[in-house]
Amino acid sequence: MIDTHSHIYERQFDADREEVILRARQAGVEYILLPNINAGSIAPMLDMCRRYLGYCFPMLGLHPEDIEENYRQVLADMKAMLEVPDHPYIAIGEIGLDYYWDKSKVKEQEETFHTQIEWAIQYRLPLMIHSRSAHRQLVTTIAKYRHEALSGVFHCFGGSAEEAQELLQFPDFMLGIGGVVTYKNSHLAETLSSVPLERIVLETDSPYLAPVPHRGQRNESAYVTEVLHKVAQIYNVSEQEAEHVTNNNAKRIFQRINPQ
Repeated sequence: MIDTHSHIYERQFDADREEVILRARQAGVEYILLPNINAGSIAPMLDMCRRYLGYCFPMLGLHPEDIEENYRQVLADMKAMLEVPDHPYIAIGEIGLDYYWDKSKVKEQEETFHTQIEWAIQYRLPLMIHSRSAHRQLVTTIAKYRHEALSGVFHCFGGSAEEAQELLQFPDFMLGIGGVVTYKNSHLAETLSSVPLERIVLETDSPYLAPVPHRGQRNESAYVTEVLHKVAQIYNVSEQEAEHVTNNNAKRIFQRINPQ
C-alpha cells in the first residue's frame, strides 16, 4: 500500500513518530507521501524525509487555509526551492481552494492556486489538490489548463457521482480516497460504483479523518489498511488486487518516487 497523503511530520506525532512509522511498515505500507501546507512545515517535513529516506517523500505547496498577508513572499521562497538542482519534492501540494470557513480571501486563494499550477507545468510535477466547498471553481480552473501536461490527485474526494465524473474528465488525475469511505453516513461507496478502480489512490490524511474502527482518534498511516479493505469490498476484488491497482495508480502519478 501507498499512503499518498499523510501529515505525520506534524507535532501530533512528536512523541511517538518512530512507532507510527514502525506500525505503518508492519501494516504493509510501502511509501508515505507528505504534502506540505505552509512555510513552517517545510523543515520538519524534510527532516522526516531525511530520517526515513526512501520511505517518506515530500511535496511542496501552500495550502489555501494557510494564506497570510505575506503569501506572495512565501510563494517566492517556495519557488526558489524548486529551482535547486536535485530538489527532493515529488509534487506540488497541498494546494487548492477552500471556501468552507472563510471566503474573505477568495482572490488570494485563486491567485495562489494558479501560481502553483504553473509551477507544476514548469517543473513537470503532479499536483496534490485540496478542494472544499469549491468544486465549480476547481473544475473551471483545471479546465483552463486542459492542454497542458497536468496530472495529480484530487485529495480527500467525498463528492457526488456527478462531481466525480466532472473530475474524471481530466485523464491524468486520480481521486484520493481516505477514511471517509468507511463512514456509515458517507455516500462515497455508492459514488465509487461509477469510478474505475484505475482512477483512485489510497490516503489517510493523518492525523485527520481516521477510518472506522478508529474514527475520532488520531489517524496514522497504518490505518490505510482499513481504507484498502473497504475499497476491495466496494469493487468486489481481493485486497491484493485492490492494493496492486492503487499502488500502480500512485506510482504513475508520482513518478519521482525513487527507492534508495
